Amino acid sequence: MGDRELTYLKIAKEFLFKLFDGFDNCPVFILWNGEKALGSVEKTIIKIKFPWSLREMFLTPSELSLAESYIYGDIDIEGDIYGIFPMAEYLLEKNLSIIEKASLFNLLRKLPSRDISYEKMHARLKGEKHSKERDAQAISYHYDVSNEFYKLFLDGNLQYSCAYFEKGDEDIDTAQVQKMDYICKKLYLKKGEKLLDIGAGWGGLIIYAAKNYGVYSMGITLSKNQYEYAKEWIKREGLEDRCKIELMDYRDLDESERFDKIVSVGMFEHVGEKNYPLYMKHAYNLLKEGGLFLNHGITLNKRDFGKPRSEFIQKYVFPDGELLPISLISVFSEDAGFEIRDVEDLREHYAKTTALWVKNLEENEDKCIKEAGKERYRVWRLYLAASSYQFTVNKIGLYQTLLAKPKNGRAGLPWTRRMWYCK
Repeated sequence: MGDRELTYLKIAKEFLFKLFDGFDNCPVFILWNGEKALGSVEKTIIKIKFPWSLREMFLTPSELSLAESYIYGDIDIEGDIYGIFPMAEYLLEKNLSIIEKASLFNLLRKLPSRDISYEKMHARLKGEKHSKERDAQAISYHYDVSNEFYKLFLDGNLQYSCAYFEKGDEDIDTAQVQKMDYICKKLYLKKGEKLLDIGAGWGGLIIYAAKNYGVYSMGITLSKNQYEYAKEWIKREGLEDRCKIELMDYRDLDESERFDKIVSVGMFEHVGEKNYPLYMKHAYNLLKEGGLFLNHGITLNKRDFGKPRSEFIQKYVFPDGELLPISLISVFSEDAGFEIRDVEDLREHYAKTTALWVKNLEENEDKCIKEAGKERYRVWRLYLAASSYQFTVNKIGLYQTLLAKPKNGRAGLPWTRRMWYCK
């Protein structure tokens, strides 16, 4: 080992010791020569792959620089990925003095710059934000990856949204069927009714509702992959007379066609704050009097509303995605004319759901990489693990809101919610 290599190793160790001084839950850091630099949380191992890795991560430190170092292989994360999130919070919240910043900066400058380049895979959208054209691009970027990729970590019904755990120890397939049934019960679906699913994904819910509740169900999606998959699935089930999927924007739904019940699961995160009043009013106009609308999606704590959005999520996961607090969603719902009949937070359910997805991803790592590429596998592993962590520590929530459009002042609902929980 040459003198320059020894110098780089010494600098890297000194930098890490200074950076994490006072942090008690530090993952184990392994340098590129296999030497342990520091760390006490041995279930999480961060491997610094190259002499330039720390420079790339920390010269202009941000959530994005840390994420990209993992996505593009400057570092590896082995073992329990959840151990990195307390560390990331510590780094992003740490207040360093000018002298401390200068000392760390000078150490990084002594490390080499990256001697290779890579083509970044992030989203590149065109057009006005939340226009129909740009929303279609955003949806395609996230969902039109590969149906086979999603099959490797989702359940058999391809439910890419929060599952529902009655006991807490169910497998993901059981919990997702329970979720679909819970939604159908909340909507009090009756045989012969017309159901609209705004953002129907691969069609699992509309097929389940048609088969088990005897409704005529229609779903819409902007994803071509999802549309083609759902269309073939409906055909295989022999439900073409009672179930259909359309490739279209929610804004293009004809308000002259009214529905008894409407559901939207994991879609309004894509709508955008400026379009949310339009979204709610359009849903209201599509609903028959006496009908119900169940809106299900991820929310942001009000204390964090207005803060800069995650650069990593915007660039690599959900371009143009926006989370709103449940209080603001409720205001938009009432402004559209809806009566709010029930609001339920399923935050813990989504923490468990995303954790099970991470487990499935990790167990199928080689297959995922073969199907979608190493970088995309790493993006999804990081994104889903971060989501599970954020649900767990109450940074984000998952709400189901049941909205009614009363007829002559009557919502037509039972006196209690008892039938939601009946087998």
